[in-house]
Amino acid sequence: MTPSRPPAPARPVELELRLGPIAHGGHTVARTDEGRVVFVRHGLPGEVVRVRLTESGPTARFWRGDVVAVVDADPRRRSEHVWGPADPLLTWGRGEPPVGGAEFGHAELDAQRALKAAVVTEQLSRLAGLGTEVAVEAMPGEDPQGRGWRTRAHFAVDPAGRIGMHPHRSAAVVPVDGFPLVVPAVDALRLADLDLRGAERVDVAAPADGGTPLVHLSLAAGADRQRLRRELGRLAGDRDVSVTARAEGERQPETWAGRPSVVEHAGAGRWEVSAEGFWQIHRAAPALLHREVPAAAGARPGEHALDLYAGAGLFTAALADAVGDAGTVVAVEGSPVTSADARRTLADRPQVRVERGSVDRVLARTWPQTGPVRARRRPARGAGAARPDVVVLDPPRAGAGRTVVDQLVALAPRRIAYLACDPATLARDLGRFRRAGWHVRTVRAFDMYPNTHHVETLAVLEP
Repeated sequence: MTPSRPPAPARPVELELRLGPIAHGGHTVARTDEGRVVFVRHGLPGEVVRVRLTESGPTARFWRGDVVAVVDADPRRRSEHVWGPADPLLTWGRGEPPVGGAEFGHAELDAQRALKAAVVTEQLSRLAGLGTEVAVEAMPGEDPQGRGWRTRAHFAVDPAGRIGMHPHRSAAVVPVDGFPLVVPAVDALRLADLDLRGAERVDVAAPADGGTPLVHLSLAAGADRQRLRRELGRLAGDRDVSVTARAEGERQPETWAGRPSVVEHAGAGRWEVSAEGFWQIHRAAPALLHREVPAAAGARPGEHALDLYAGAGLFTAALADAVGDAGTVVAVEGSPVTSADARRTLADRPQVRVERGSVDRVLARTWPQTGPVRARRRPARGAGAARPDVVVLDPPRAGAGRTVVDQLVALAPRRIAYLACDPATLARDLGRFRRAGWHVRTVRAFDMYPNTHHVETLAVLEP
């Protein structure tokens, strides 16, 4: 009997489409001749392109695809992508998907900012009922190509021990040799030259002021730590590098070289940020936000301030300066690592109290009138604190959400400064504030993530 042959792989489906408007998430919206919606990455509105479908099917609500050829280009399309591994015109030519991390790298920076402004404006209109036209501001000292801004980078590790990144919506690991969006100190480590078998992820932090970088390994079960320590020893050479490592389930990372944190500065402040702690990733962002966000909150001497999702305390320190010795600041952070960073940095500020825990539960314990009865059982340290006059919040991508918004409405501060990395969840929360009678006074947007679709937005609210 002749053995049957395996079925030939299905040929990729490609369509020629005219791209429509930009959508939240970095896609343009196109439609097939039959009216099916296709979310297309790596295009510009109005272009005619060939699109390779990456997700499709007769029962799918919509399809997804990547631009693989440009028939009629927007004049703001770059002649060369900022990073080859993220350019689908190159990678799909080799039969490989592009990696994420620079999905707007095909567009000039002014075009990127216009797209981001359109997304923020549309989300505010649709979800918050605001007619605000938003312009996206460039960061101070930006590179003309939007390169060299990331002080933090995260790499996956493939089975051969090479650092890599994931394609969009994929768990695959594509090896990379450098990343043009990082500050030079990260690429100078030459992580691509190391054999990192036994690590599942590599996180790198390099302070913007040139301080000692830190490499942190997330270890797989059974990793050969001694071999990895020897391999990471090659990083040091003639440069000062800190190295830490931790496997899932271990409480504290091991320090293999240097110190378990990086030293960061903003304004006159100094922070020690742990390997797994949070810090703003654009090299200019900490200084800019340390100045602009507390200024937007407008805390006055003797007032009481509340800093939610406080991270390592970047805004807490500025709020403490503003309220002075006669005022108070309560900082709330859920991460044990990052809240410990904040406590360490702010230990000499008697007017500051750092609370660790989920924001909604800490608010309910500290100000019982804001929360359900079940959340009032264990009073927080200092429960019954003075009602805040001003609030700063910088939530993760999921936003503050209904419970926290309602709690802040109940607290009735005189002003709220809301910093957001996702315009959709920001707009959703602003809509809820508005329905409770609050007014959005100003909205600013900052291009803190050049060559990506992400944007940072700062809204100021008053009752």
